[in-house]
Amino acid sequence: MKIIDTHCDALYKLWRDEGKAFADDEDIATNAARLKQGNVFVQFFAIWVPSTVPQESKFQVVQKQINAFYERVLAVPNMKAIRSLDEVASLKEGEIGAVLALEGMDALGTDMGKLEWLYEKGVSSIGLTWNDANLCADGIGEMRGAGLTEFGKKVIALNNKHHVLNDVSHLSIAAFWDVLECSKRTIASHSNAYAVCRHPRNLHDDQIDALIASDSFIGVVFYPTFIKSELGASIRDLICHIDHIASRGGVAHIGFGSDFDGISIHVDKLEHAGMYEHLVNELLKHYKEAEVEGFCNRNFIEKAIGG
Repeated sequence: MKIIDTHCDALYKLWRDEGKAFADDEDIATNAARLKQGNVFVQFFAIWVPSTVPQESKFQVVQKQINAFYERVLAVPNMKAIRSLDEVASLKEGEIGAVLALEGMDALGTDMGKLEWLYEKGVSSIGLTWNDANLCADGIGEMRGAGLTEFGKKVIALNNKHHVLNDVSHLSIAAFWDVLECSKRTIASHSNAYAVCRHPRNLHDDQIDALIASDSFIGVVFYPTFIKSELGASIRDLICHIDHIASRGGVAHIGFGSDFDGISIHVDKLEHAGMYEHLVNELLKHYKEAEVEGFCNRNFIEKAIGG
C-alpha cells in the first residue's frame, strides 16, 4: 500500500551536515532509497529551527533548509515538489511527492511578508509553534499554557486564505482550541492518544473527538516516548493508539506522521521509512484492508485535501 507520511525532520539533518546525500545516506531515515523501499508516495518535510539559534539568524536557517529541499531532495530522480496539495493526485507511478511544512513560526517574527514568501516556496502546512511559546501562541512545553495571540489569529486567517493546513501538533491545549475555532483545514500531523500514553504531547480524548467532529486528520507518531510510558515500543504498542482513536469514531481520520529523523529512538522493526511493510502487515491482522488503505493514504487525501 502507498504511504503518506505527514512529518519528518530530514531537512534539519541536511542543514546540519551539507555533506549528507538525501539519495541514500544511512543516517537519514527518510532518504530517497528508503522512501521507495517503504512505498512512500508523499512525504512531508518539516522546516524546524532549534531554539539555540539566535533570533536574528533563524530565518536564514529556514532559507537554508528550503534550499536543501530544492537543491538536494528534489535533485534525486523521481522526487517531485508538491507546491499545492491538490497536486498529489497528479503524481505518476514511481514518483514521490515532497511537501514543505513549517514547524514553528519563531523565525518569522511578525513579518507577514516572510509568510507570503513561504507560501510562494510551496509551504503547504504550518504549525504555529514547536514546544515553546512564540509571538503566535504557546507551545505545549510553555507552563503558562496560553492560547492564540491576535497575531496568531492573523496567521491562521492567512493560512486559510492560501488553503494551507493548520497543524495543531505541539500547541498548548488552549491554543489547540483557539486554532480549531478559526481554522478551515486542520491536521494533527504527528500526535498520539493521551489516554494510552500520558505524555503532554499527546491528544486528550476531547481533542481527538473535536478533530473527528471537524473532519480533520490525525497522524500517529512513531516516537516511543509518545507511545508507551515504559522503555521500548513495538508496532503493536503503536497500534494501541490507532485502536483508541478508532474506538472514538476516528477510523476514517487516522494516518501516519512518523517524526523520522527527528527522533533518536525507534519502534522495533520501524526504524526507518523502508520498514512500513511491518506496520501495514500488522494492521491487516486487526483491520479491514480498506481501513488500512485509509490509514496509509486515503484518509489524508479525503480529510486534508478533499476528494
